[in-house]
Amino acid sequence: MEQSPLSPALAGTLVTKKDYTFGVVAGLLIGALFLPVLKTAKPQLFDMLFWVIIPGFALIVPIGLRIAAYLSQRLPIIWQMAKFIVIGVLNTFVDLGILSLLVFIFRNVWDISAEDIFLTLPLIGILSFYSFYKAISFVVANMNSYYWNKHWTFEQGAVQKTKAEFVQFFAVSIVGFLLNVTIASLVFKNVHPIGGLNSDQWGLIGALCGTIAGLAWNFIGYKLWVFKK
Repeated sequence: MEQSPLSPALAGTLVTKKDYTFGVVAGLLIGALFLPVLKTAKPQLFDMLFWVIIPGFALIVPIGLRIAAYLSQRLPIIWQMAKFIVIGVLNTFVDLGILSLLVFIFRNVWDISAEDIFLTLPLIGILSFYSFYKAISFVVANMNSYYWNKHWTFEQGAVQKTKAEFVQFFAVSIVGFLLNVTIASLVFKNVHPIGGLNSDQWGLIGALCGTIAGLAWNFIGYKLWVFKK
């Protein structure tokens, strides 16, 4: 794989032009998806900074990768962890961005609040529209996670593109899905908002808690099972 021009201090690292390209694209997507989250959480801050968010992330991510490449000379796992963190941040904002968009659309188009009842299931109980939104946002983020982690973080490419891999990925993802949505819903429904946060803002906090738990589970499952070399 062709190496990008690096200074002597970075010679021998795993950084390639592909890594920088993926880093810039990830930064652009993170910035774009962060906008609706910031609009929901801090409208005044959004009005002040919206114009620098996307280009800012497009610069920060490649710079962070370059730093990680330098540090990985002494501890190689840092490089893979850096890529996973970038994708983790991207997936977090895919999750939160889709969630914020769904909340906005359903409220303004159909006058449906996140707290409204969506479905009642035996044993589980009442599911709000928030749980419905969160399920959709998680599925989209999980599909995004598979592509980026397979082709970049764990660098599998076309290797092991088998039915077994998809079954393993599906199994890990289902557990991660249940963990993510359950924790997000429990925080949203059972923990009283703190710091004067409104319902929409607290929903993002719940989503963040679920995302952290889901990402931790997925990394373990992807590295030790699905994409194990």
